[in-house]
Amino acid sequence: MYILTGGAGFIGSCVLRALNDRGIDDVIVVDNIGSTEKWKNIVGKKYREYVNKGELFTRIEGYKNVECVIHMGAQSSTTEKNFDYLWSNNFEYTKKLWNYCASKDIPFIYASSAATYGDGANGFDDLGNIDNLIPLNGYGYSKQLFDLWVKHQANVFPKQYVGLKFFNVYGPNEYYKGSMASMVYHGFNQIKESGAIRLFKSQNPEFKDGGQLRDFVYVKDICQVIMWLLDHPNINGLFNVGTGKAQSFEELAKALFEAMNLEPNIEYIDMPITLAGKYQYYTQANMSHLIESGYTAAFRDVKSGVLDYVVNYLAKDFSAF
Repeated sequence: MYILTGGAGFIGSCVLRALNDRGIDDVIVVDNIGSTEKWKNIVGKKYREYVNKGELFTRIEGYKNVECVIHMGAQSSTTEKNFDYLWSNNFEYTKKLWNYCASKDIPFIYASSAATYGDGANGFDDLGNIDNLIPLNGYGYSKQLFDLWVKHQANVFPKQYVGLKFFNVYGPNEYYKGSMASMVYHGFNQIKESGAIRLFKSQNPEFKDGGQLRDFVYVKDICQVIMWLLDHPNINGLFNVGTGKAQSFEELAKALFEAMNLEPNIEYIDMPITLAGKYQYYTQANMSHLIESGYTAAFRDVKSGVLDYVVNYLAKDFSAF
């Protein structure tokens, strides 16, 4: 049996598909679907039962033969202002899962975030001193807090423990995320509606408009990393998960137009005041740690990832991975 938190969410539901593709359907899907449309992400997938996140710890002791807890559940909004909620949801909840896994000798794989790196002034090295990182928002800080808590554990560890610092993830099953969905998702819909895509103007003289750089990583590649970790239970630690190659928003926009068989039409708009001082102009994962640990699979670049996303998912009325 597997416990998969966030199992109806963006990344979690894709992980559920990857587990199903391996013939694994004994999965407890934990989430907080509420009145959202996330239920669509688990339609057609196989799992034992759905459990609301608030009920998990009243039922977890009844689960037998748990092979791994894959913790993708979190409050992932970078604009969330309620830090008490972020603390409870992203830090305390994760600690409880860690301690459960440690007490039962169960592997634990959890989602950290590249938001912990802040503006990148201290680099993007998963083997660096994470104590020195300064996140730009409460979400990133809540993720850093748990990474720091793990770092300072003395002797209470699960059988396997892996934190994954996801960079800019895009791909199928993110439609419900609203403003937090990827630029690929929003750009596709902008092009459909107006024939143009809107990108933020740069407020940093080192970057031209559209030249802001991100490490865009396709969600299917993230699933591939997680499946590899399940096959290598001796691997522990904190790992970046990106492509290792930063690409610009202009490149992403042009990849979208190409996938849609259209000529590029890019408009530049002012950055919202709410993002001023909290905007990352450059992210690029240092992937040497994961590679040196034995991971050899390739990551899709923006052009190939966007093409698959557009043709097989976004261009259809609804198609969940």
